[in-house]
Amino acid sequence: MSQFGGGGGNRWNPRGDEFERFRQLIIERPTILVVIFSLLVGLPVIFSSFYTVEPDEEAVILRFGRYIETTPPGLHFKLPLGVDEAIKVKTKLILQQEFGFRSENVRGGRTSYSEALDDESLMLTGDLNVADVEWITQFQISDPKKFLFHTRDPIRNIRDVSEAVMRRVVGDRLVTDVLTVGRVEIASEAMSLIQGIVDQYDRGVRVVSIKLQDVNPPDAVKPSFNEVNAAKQEQEQAINQAEKHYNEVIPEAKGRADKDIAMAQGYATALLNRSKGDADRFELVLQEYRRAPTVTRERLYLETMERVFMRLEGLTLVDESMRGGLLPIFDQLKGGKDK
Repeated sequence: MSQFGGGGGNRWNPRGDEFERFRQLIIERPTILVVIFSLLVGLPVIFSSFYTVEPDEEAVILRFGRYIETTPPGLHFKLPLGVDEAIKVKTKLILQQEFGFRSENVRGGRTSYSEALDDESLMLTGDLNVADVEWITQFQISDPKKFLFHTRDPIRNIRDVSEAVMRRVVGDRLVTDVLTVGRVEIASEAMSLIQGIVDQYDRGVRVVSIKLQDVNPPDAVKPSFNEVNAAKQEQEQAINQAEKHYNEVIPEAKGRADKDIAMAQGYATALLNRSKGDADRFELVLQEYRRAPTVTRERLYLETMERVFMRLEGLTLVDESMRGGLLPIFDQLKGGKDK
């Protein structure tokens, strides 16, 4: 037998033996092939039939591109092999859009960039002045279906609405109100108007807050504006000092005036009562006089003389008919009173 001959069924061929054994295994045990095929086909089908929605998400289900339902957080079933598509939307996350600046975290801090954003922040006020307004619009997706399908670019839409509303609100106010005391009212009114427009166009968004960051005059007029503010502060200080002096002097003067009025009223009351008493006493005396004119006249005369003499000190009457010729009237009256 030739070593390299064409015949020879006993020639050693390892690759042919392995193939033969594999062929015999498949023929003898066809269930193995079925199991392998089932695993290759079934596992992708099983894994594509379930999906998980995180706690801060909701999933929009599309069947052949058509909306079916919105599912809450948890494990859910869907038709496999691309029949159903689950689009997950962060509905619990608060999103925000910045206007007039852009922020980024640098080592835990916040760095603001606003060089090329003046077209967003510069606004015309109601008194034809210019204010540089930087703000943040925070919003939340309330309806994932409307957010995804009712507008082509919802984020850009929110930006356009926020900027238009803020320019409208600022344009209705004086520049002093925008830069000082009117910031809270501006934010509140802008939030209400933005939410109204979003609801009108049914965009599935809820406005959480409007936060005004920095509101300043333009750089070109900042020195003049600072001078005006300094003058206003001096004016307010002068007004406060005048009000303080007013509060110190006026109440004191009013108190003295009230005291004088009360004393005058008391004196008038006392004088009126005394006059009424004198009139009543005179009427009583008149009645007694009418009953006994002589006696009453004598008594009145004596009482009058007594009151007259009581006012005099050291008065002495000279009477020739009396012993000694002298009569100390005051001492006699005083002695009579003491007794």
